[in-house]
Amino acid sequence: MVLYEYPFNESIRTMLRLEHLFGRLGTLIAREAAVDHHFALATIFEIMDVASRADLKSDLLKELDKHKAQFAAYRGNPAISEAALDQVLGRLDRAFHGLNELHGKAGQALTANEWLMSIRSRISIPGGTCEFDLPAYYAWQQREPARRRADLLQWVATLSPLGDALTALLALLRDSGVAQKSVAPQGVYQQSLPAGRSYQLLRVRVPADTELVPEISGHRLMVAIRFMRQDADGRLKPAAEDVSFELTLCS
Repeated sequence: MVLYEYPFNESIRTMLRLEHLFGRLGTLIAREAAVDHHFALATIFEIMDVASRADLKSDLLKELDKHKAQFAAYRGNPAISEAALDQVLGRLDRAFHGLNELHGKAGQALTANEWLMSIRSRISIPGGTCEFDLPAYYAWQQREPARRRADLLQWVATLSPLGDALTALLALLRDSGVAQKSVAPQGVYQQSLPAGRSYQLLRVRVPADTELVPEISGHRLMVAIRFMRQDADGRLKPAAEDVSFELTLCS
């Protein structure tokens, strides 16, 4: 099954973008080639750019605090496992304190590193990090993979509290939904959403062998999905057959 996710608001959209970047960063750092570590560094700068939104940190702290209060209210409920509850609350508490102790925006400490900022200023220029433009960076790329990785991990440490908070919040959001089997007649699906309930994330799972691509749109009142298929030239065209898929609404 191939999973597609659609955010219903800008806050979740930003969180999903950051999660995508952190996932890519982890993959690249684990590799050993200099070119992979180059793109790992570029990803660090992308995370800093996305995380530069002034209210992001405060919004995440509010969400963590809200969830802590909600789960704490389950204390003493015989239907709730105390061990599981302690685990969730512990994770939320660690994420909250880690992010709260972070000075300024995520990655702000890195802006004091002139060498890193010189790379950041040129990395978006096509070919802007060639050895004749940034010889010190080129020399860094010639180091042993373990040394480069140690440097990258040191820089990533300034972003880790943000990543931990995102992981905790998105895990709770995804767990809030229940998957339901659905069918899109002739490739088109629409569903009205109940009034008074605010959904934040839509998840669609499609069988991989169908090679279908869902085009998703939605707002607080309705969700619409049109399944598309690529032709030989890569253009997307509507699928005419009935499509079975899994739909999850998370609030």
